[in-house]
Amino acid sequence: MKWDAVELPSQFFENWCYHPEALVHISAHYESGEPLPDELLASLIAAKNFQSAMQMVRQLEFSLFDFRLHAELDGDAQVSSEAIQGVLDDVRDKVAVTPRADFNRFQHSFTHIFGGGYAAGYYSYKWAEVLAADAFSLFSEKGIFDKVTGERFCQHILEQGGSAPAHDLFVAFRGREPKVDALLVQEGIC
Repeated sequence: MKWDAVELPSQFFENWCYHPEALVHISAHYESGEPLPDELLASLIAAKNFQSAMQMVRQLEFSLFDFRLHAELDGDAQVSSEAIQGVLDDVRDKVAVTPRADFNRFQHSFTHIFGGGYAAGYYSYKWAEVLAADAFSLFSEKGIFDKVTGERFCQHILEQGGSAPAHDLFVAFRGREPKVDALLVQEGIC
């Protein structure tokens, strides 16, 4: 799978966990076997979406910091912690919603970009969320167990893996360019 969509399948499949049609197949009360009550499902979704816009901004902050760190600082040279902190502070000044304490050194534990293989690619988490939500929105339109849609997803996304650019595979599946709208709806933002 191309890096821009490496998280697409896992994020895509999470969507079924929040649909009553799917929950009857994967969950039940451990004693009575009763399905999850609608009120409890609504509470789960509300909890999932609690402060989702704040979480989205936080992920964008991480992605911008990652991009700028790799674009602006010389990776072959000894880079000072002050320079790294300066990049992070500048990003936060521009996008953070809540202020951070001066002693916060988040970047020291940002293992995704320093030891986790996501260097200059952290954005792929958020982009994969866009793709996953947009792909799943077709299932929402057609029915979450629609066989034809499922076969198209398998054919154009899962079976192809990294054999073609992720964007091209997505367009072949969805029949159009990706849109962010479905993610905003899924996260309860609009």
